[in-house]
Amino acid sequence: MAAYTVNGVDYEHDEEGYILDVTNWNEDLAKVIAVEEGLDMTDEHWLVVNFLREYYNEYQIAPAVRVLVKAVKKQFGAEKGSNKYLYELFPYGPAKQACKVAGLPKPTGCV
Repeated sequence: MAAYTVNGVDYEHDEEGYILDVTNWNEDLAKVIAVEEGLDMTDEHWLVVNFLREYYNEYQIAPAVRVLVKAVKKQFGAEKGSNKYLYELFPYGPAKQACKVAGLPKPTGCV
């Protein structure tokens, strides 16, 4: 099994890079995953990542992109809650890539 190594600790992940145990997530691990994904994390990225973690804690599911866009729009307004904005932050798919950085399972409906 593949793993990310952060501060001497290994965090196992699947073949696509999603960590296997969501309870092991931490910001240092997220930074390593972000680098692997080619992302330079800004406050805007962290806003989405933390939102996703809260969403997962409440609903026990990683949202598909449509649900994510709607939920972000409701929480943070139309400017941040748009496909265009979220794809600028996470070009390989706002739900898929952001969930990976957030340490969540791959969203349902993502192939």
